[in-house]
Amino acid sequence: MADPLPPAKQHPPSSCTPSEQQVLDEYARLLSNVHKLSTSLSTLADRPTVEILDGLRLLERKTSLVCTLLKASVYSIVLQQQIYGGEEEDVTEGAGGEGEGGGRMTQ
Repeated sequence: MADPLPPAKQHPPSSCTPSEQQVLDEYARLLSNVHKLSTSLSTLADRPTVEILDGLRLLERKTSLVCTLLKASVYSIVLQQQIYGGEEEDVTEGAGGEGEGGGRMTQ
């Protein structure tokens, strides 16, 4: 299919307003981008399916590894917050407890 002529050559400059010319130029750029996309898609479609599947498997492994590491990091942060939270509770309970009968009783 032959490429259409640029908008400036299809219409004499005096028949278009500047805004109309801008719209026509944008349509020409859009046509060029769609053509590039079509070429890229046909190149991808010509690639062997095995090659694409191998790439997807590798991507899946890497994604699952990242997910596992993220879960481990979140678990570690939650565990640290629970440990530090527990230590802070022990400190606040022990600080004012003895004078108010909250201390240990010895026999």
